[in-house]
Amino acid sequence: MPDLENRILDEIEFLDTKYKAGIHNLLAYVKHLKGQNQEALESLKEAEDLIQQEHDIQSDVRSLVTWGNYAWLYYHMGRLAEAQAYLDKVENTCMKFAAPSCYRMECPQMDGEEGWALLKCGRKNYERAKACFEKALAEDPENPEFSTGYAITMYRLDSLNMATETSEAFCLQPLKEAIRLNPEDVYIKVLLALKLQDLGQEADGEKYIEEALNNTSSQTYVFRYAGKFYRRKGCLDKALQLLKMAQQATPSSAFLHHQIGLCYKAFTIKIKRAANWQCRGQDRENVDKMVRLAIFHFQLALEQKPTFDIAYIHLASMYIEAGDYRKAEDTYQKVFSSISFDEEKLQKIHFHYGQFQEYQKKSEVKAIIQYLKAVKIEKMSLTREKSINALEKLAVRKLSRNALDVESLSILGFIYKVKGELNKALEYYEQALRLAADFENTGTGFLGVEI
Repeated sequence: MPDLENRILDEIEFLDTKYKAGIHNLLAYVKHLKGQNQEALESLKEAEDLIQQEHDIQSDVRSLVTWGNYAWLYYHMGRLAEAQAYLDKVENTCMKFAAPSCYRMECPQMDGEEGWALLKCGRKNYERAKACFEKALAEDPENPEFSTGYAITMYRLDSLNMATETSEAFCLQPLKEAIRLNPEDVYIKVLLALKLQDLGQEADGEKYIEEALNNTSSQTYVFRYAGKFYRRKGCLDKALQLLKMAQQATPSSAFLHHQIGLCYKAFTIKIKRAANWQCRGQDRENVDKMVRLAIFHFQLALEQKPTFDIAYIHLASMYIEAGDYRKAEDTYQKVFSSISFDEEKLQKIHFHYGQFQEYQKKSEVKAIIQYLKAVKIEKMSLTREKSINALEKLAVRKLSRNALDVESLSILGFIYKVKGELNKALEYYEQALRLAADFENTGTGFLGVEI
């Protein structure tokens, strides 16, 4: 919740956009959840005023969401007369525009409002947000607001798909279309720059970054994403400069602390590579300093956003770099014991924890358990493929030491089953079963491998 509220407040203050009413509505909901109902009412008043100022013709239609939120909030405050008054406003507007329902209207503006609300509420809602903006654009294809919302939604969906086998850049055309309809929107330009960088068109992307940096609009957000762009390009000093400029305005941003931590992490690799991976003297001191700074910023990112899955992995990697395996172990155990993640994130965490067990803790058994957990989450992803490959290499290595290793044969059978190579899977399973019959009390149940 702190990270969500901070992101909302940052957007209200630092993002130059015409479409701020929706974010005030979301802030009202956050304030209500915190028990700050008076502040929630103030946020709804701000949303209502913005709509009245910006949309003369459609202001009543666009106000329906805010009025509905007023009614909901007053109801939960026990102020039923005020709740009814806002329900009446909703009903009158719906009747005015001949809506089929007393309390709901089918129109592009409502679809757009719903799309923005869903977009702000996390990755699980992105597909629904996409559907809302598509529906709105079908009715009003030249609408700059709907185009912007659709482009941002597609960008975020593409970012999620980069972790899976779906690598097509579906957001490229929507981003370009949004820029055509919103030529002054630098936020969209920096997103397009990052996507072009993803696609290997870094020089083209940098032109958009430079154009955005020469504009004073939405500077804090431009600095954020320009910093990310230059970090990925390898220009670490420039990236840090931009990220720290953004941090001055938004010191509690989990995103910024994570990006700054990644810069320091990249510096450790750069220093070690220059020293041919044999750091001594000043090089060792510089690496240790970069590790400490990376840990500091990853910790701050997690304080603001305890569900920041990749930040846990990066924090653990820096503890490993520092040789502090106990803290790395504690970091992973904290994730497993106290935080609920979706399947895709869990896959990633199991894989990296397996790497830690295999290469730092030298525990093949525990590594196998983690790789298996990642593979058995059936969501197709690059992480799942990496887990399958790591599992196969471990099983082959164990078999090279002991050709009668029933567990490794069973694991290979499982791997080929997952790959869809059923004949090979059957071959390994049969070998494992024949050997198991020869050895009393030998099995693979503790690994959870299906035989």
